[in-house]
Amino acid sequence: MPIHNKLVRDRIPEIIKSTGKIFHTKIMDRDEYISELRKKAYEELDEYMNTNNKEDAVEELADLLEIIHSLAESHDSSFEDVETVRQRKAEKRGGFKERIFLIEVEDE
Repeated sequence: MPIHNKLVRDRIPEIIKSTGKIFHTKIMDRDEYISELRKKAYEELDEYMNTNNKEDAVEELADLLEIIHSLAESHDSSFEDVETVRQRKAEKRGGFKERIFLIEVEDE
């Protein structure tokens, strides 16, 4: 039996059960859950980084977005709160749309 030891989406046990396979799960406490969400964020980011077409990239970005939603909730916040902070930072410091690459800053 393959051992996965990782956070999975909520319906994965239901999907596995429908195949007739035997599986084991547990419900994590809050700290373990946040730790696993963080690991999952790296996993999904790595998958995004290894895409080479638009469809796969968008699919992985959607997975990252799902992780961001869950992380926000795990910190007793909401995606809307995260979006508000993002907008505030974008107003103050800008976004990344202009593709500016800083090479160096001369010291005085």
